[in-house]
Amino acid sequence: MSYNIAVVGATGNVGREILDILVERKFPVNAVYAVASEQSVGKKVSFGDDLLKVEALSSFDFSKVDIALFSAGSAVSEKYGLIAAQHAIVIDNTSYFRTFDDIPLVIPEVNREALGQYSNRNIISNPNCAVMQMLLALKPLHDHTRIKRVVVTTFQSVSGAGKAAMDELFMQTKGKYMNEALPNHVFPKQISFNVIPKIGDFDKVGNTGEELKIIAETKKILDPDIEVSATCVRVPVFLGHSESVNVEFDGYISAETAHEILENAPGVILHHPSAVFTPIECVGDDEVYVSRIRQDNSRENCLNMWIVSDNLRKGAALNAVQIAEELVKNYI
Repeated sequence: MSYNIAVVGATGNVGREILDILVERKFPVNAVYAVASEQSVGKKVSFGDDLLKVEALSSFDFSKVDIALFSAGSAVSEKYGLIAAQHAIVIDNTSYFRTFDDIPLVIPEVNREALGQYSNRNIISNPNCAVMQMLLALKPLHDHTRIKRVVVTTFQSVSGAGKAAMDELFMQTKGKYMNEALPNHVFPKQISFNVIPKIGDFDKVGNTGEELKIIAETKKILDPDIEVSATCVRVPVFLGHSESVNVEFDGYISAETAHEILENAPGVILHHPSAVFTPIECVGDDEVYVSRIRQDNSRENCLNMWIVSDNLRKGAALNAVQIAEELVKNYI
C-alpha cells in the first residue's frame, strides 16, 4: 500500500528534513502535500527530484491524507492538529500534546508499544529532541539495572530555536569580525561567543520551560519513578545537541558493563572509552552518539556519560518518520 502524507510546516528546518527523510527511507508515498502558513503559499520545496508547491494550512483539506506530520509550532498544532486528527493520524513535533495522558509520546526504539494508544485521539506526539537522544542511551541501561535518578546538563544548538536563530548566530559572528553591532532578537542575550543558561521562560522556582519538558517527558516515556534534574544551556553551535548526563542506578553497574550494553543498543553509536564525540560529527546521521562513559566515584551506583545527536534529524524529523513507518507496518 501507499499513503497520502501532509507535511505541515514544510518550509521550516524540520519540515524540509522530514521531506528529505521520506525520500531517503523510501516511505510508501502515494502523494505528498507541502503545507504552511499563508506567507509561504506558492513557494516550492524539494521532495526528491520533484518540487512541491506549498498550500495554505488554513484551507487545507485533511480528508485527503492518511498521515499528517506537524512541525509548525505549538499554537498551530493546538488549532489545526485537532482538526487534522478528525480525518488523518497526526504525528506532532511540537510540545503541545506531549503531556496529554491519552496521547502517546513515542520514541520507536524505546517505547514503540505506546503506539497502540494512537487511536485515543488519532494523535501521536514526538518527544523533545534533548529527551530523545538521552533516552535512546538510557533505556537499555534501565532495562538492565533500574535507574533511580538522572541529572542532565544540555548544550543545545541554535537550530533548536529555528532558522531565525541560526541566522542570528551567523550575523553576530560575522559582525564580530566586521566591527559591526551585534543585535539580538531571537535570544535574550548575544549568542555568538557566549552561552545562555535559559531556554524557555522561568517558572516560580527558576526552572525553564525546556527543563520542565525534559523532566516530564523522561518520566512519561521511561519511568514515572525516575527523579530528574535538568539544566538547559543554549550554545553557539549551529546544529547538534550535546548532553552531560549523570545517572544513578538501583544497584551497581560498571562502566564496562554499560559500554557492553550500549554497543548493541538500537540507534546508538558508542565511542571507544578514550575518545570523544562532538556535535559536528553527528550532523546528518541517524544515530545518537555516546562517549565518556565512566564511574562517578563521588556517589554510589552512578555513571557519567556524554551524548550528542543531530537535533533536527533524529531529534525531530527522523523520529516522526519512524513513527509513521511503524504505523503503516503494524497499525494501519
